[in-house]
Amino acid sequence: QGQLVESGGGLVQPGGSLRLACATSGSITSIYAMAWYRQAPGNKRELVAAITSGGSTNYADSVKGRFTISRDNAKNTVYLQMNSLKPEDTAVYYCKIATPKYDYWGQGTHVTVSS
Repeated sequence: QGQLVESGGGLVQPGGSLRLACATSGSITSIYAMAWYRQAPGNKRELVAAITSGGSTNYADSVKGRFTISRDNAKNTVYLQMNSLKPEDTAVYYCKIATPKYDYWGQGTHVTVSS
């Protein structure tokens, strides 16, 4: 089975930056989209950003201009560069890898934005 390993979460002050990474195992193939979601306490999981195999991206309105999603196809890794972080960005961030047959989810990485 495929596995996802997320990294890069942590505690950061408002205005700071973090870079999340999600590495996939070699057993996951035919990836057509990669995405980051987040879930804050008491809230539903929401899409933050997504990128297709062709490089097209889309972002939640709340993060446009601050977050950038990118992917390294050779490494089957997706990144989320988060700048100008706000307290409302505090959440558990999950990566999702979409294939024609199955969606794979990471275990989540905590991001806390606080002074």
